[in-house]
Amino acid sequence: MAELIVPGDAVVLDGPVPGDPLRLLSPLTRALGREGPAVVVRTSGSTGRAKRTVLTRDALAASSMATAVRTGGVGQWLLALPVHYVAGLQVLVRSLYAGTDPVVLDPAARFTPEAFAAAAEELEDPVRFTSLVPTQLQRILEPASGVRNGDAVSALKSFSAVLLGGSAAPPRLLAAARAADVRVVVTYGMSETCGGCVYDGVPLDGVSVHVGTEGAEDDAPRPGVTGGSGPGRIWLGGDVVAAGYAGDPEQTARHFREAAGTRWYRTDDLGEISADGVLTVHGRVDDVVNTGGVKVAAGLVSAALTEHPGVRQALVLGVPDPEWGQAVGAAVVAAPGADRRRLRAELEESVRARHGAAAVPRRWAWPDELPLLPTGKPDRAAVGRLLG
Repeated sequence: MAELIVPGDAVVLDGPVPGDPLRLLSPLTRALGREGPAVVVRTSGSTGRAKRTVLTRDALAASSMATAVRTGGVGQWLLALPVHYVAGLQVLVRSLYAGTDPVVLDPAARFTPEAFAAAAEELEDPVRFTSLVPTQLQRILEPASGVRNGDAVSALKSFSAVLLGGSAAPPRLLAAARAADVRVVVTYGMSETCGGCVYDGVPLDGVSVHVGTEGAEDDAPRPGVTGGSGPGRIWLGGDVVAAGYAGDPEQTARHFREAAGTRWYRTDDLGEISADGVLTVHGRVDDVVNTGGVKVAAGLVSAALTEHPGVRQALVLGVPDPEWGQAVGAAVVAAPGADRRRLRAELEESVRARHGAAAVPRRWAWPDELPLLPTGKPDRAAVGRLLG
């Protein structure tokens, strides 16, 4: 496959943007004013080497339009994420297409409920949106101190939609958001799809989802929402799909494909589609722990842990083990006041009942917070060191 050519006036985001993120609005306006590649944005690199993803004007436009249709119209945006990653970038792009002025949280400062509430006060449009990662939402609704910031909760309730992505959200956190009358939309997507393209399990207009069946996960997908009866590799298709990776034709050929008149991205995620067409994401294809010859899906174990009321966050990984080859390891952020010994026993029993003895974590770490990447995603390498 030929190497992609990136025009000289494309916006290239190879790292953190110093100073005011709003200074990107002018070059973005120029890049979006012509056809072809407009932005190069790095993937998060949470599981390996980051790739430079080339997003075209048409892909970004399709994503912005589909988001506006799903969320009920255009409005003003609050930027609370790093702009050199796709979720933050999209706040600026959507603002340009909406013709509204975004409000920016200080990108150099740690996210706090107080700062979020103050920034929300600056919004003037009654139709307002923001994008957050679960850790940010949790700091507002379930702070480690156990004491909610009422102003921040009130600010959250003022948003027409709060797009939540970057990593899986614990079910209890989503329940807390609903109980607080916060209009949270759980998004799924990645840099290669201009960010979230599946909202609350349902693809945006113009987006197709295909889940490969076992033994045929790389078969050419078909437009629409298609898949077998069980979990398989997720493919995402439509105009929102990127042109490929800059400087990496091999990875472009591996992950991007044209089939049945649709451009597709081959993800590294496992999922399944319900009878009514709703996508559930189970984790990464390679996120399987082979312990003593038994394969354990780490994502399913993480989900079981986070359903316990005594768990704020959890991440499950495979860690090297001299006896078993790999052992299941769990990093758990306990709720305030939880008895860790009792909590561990209850978690072990819950996992054993759901997924069998092999899935029960053998290594445990109890950090006050999960280590995070700048995107807000868990830093898997750092968690691995905690469990090592």
